[in-house]
Amino acid sequence: MRDLSDQRKNYEWGQLMEAELKSHPMDQFDHWFEEYRPVCSGEANAMMLSTLGEKGATARVVLLKMYDPSGFVFFSNYESRKGEELLNDDRAGLLFFWQELQRQVRVQGRVERISEQESAAYFSSRPRASQLGAWASHQSEVILDREQLESRFEKLQKEFEGKEIQKPKNWGGYRLKPEQMEFWQGRSSRLHDRLEYYRVEDTWKVRRLAP
Repeated sequence: MRDLSDQRKNYEWGQLMEAELKSHPMDQFDHWFEEYRPVCSGEANAMMLSTLGEKGATARVVLLKMYDPSGFVFFSNYESRKGEELLNDDRAGLLFFWQELQRQVRVQGRVERISEQESAAYFSSRPRASQLGAWASHQSEVILDREQLESRFEKLQKEFEGKEIQKPKNWGGYRLKPEQMEFWQGRSSRLHDRLEYYRVEDTWKVRRLAP
């Protein structure tokens, strides 16, 4: 067994108090996100998406592409594993881990597809290679080897040469609509700040959770 018990850091970057919170969780998210972007060493919009399947929960990192008061938008193949799981159970979770600021944001809610028009508009803004990639990859499908994938991509390059690439019908966006959002700030002695927004009908309330 590899012993990692000595891998500890003391969290002393900041604090999170009730008086500092915005009234709406998405405003609080936006405030924290804008503080994080300048110090992020990777992709600031990376988030862990967890879904529920027949064999239990699965998680993977996806990229947040849009957010507003109604929720968080990401894109995927509808026939992928995550797409199939969301079709069967629309409950999902998001986790943002912002190590540089010793912060996490945890989101629980339900997921719905965004409109075809919204998905098409975003698809048209993607780099051409990414558009071709959406056609070439039958996401989560078992393939023989890397060569099969690259061969598919090259074939599509020739097929679409000089043409506009339309969005595949099995590809598009999802919006996770939050029902609970927890903002976690690391503190010394492991006495972390955890403030959770939760819905009571159409109103957001806040409660403090023990670390």
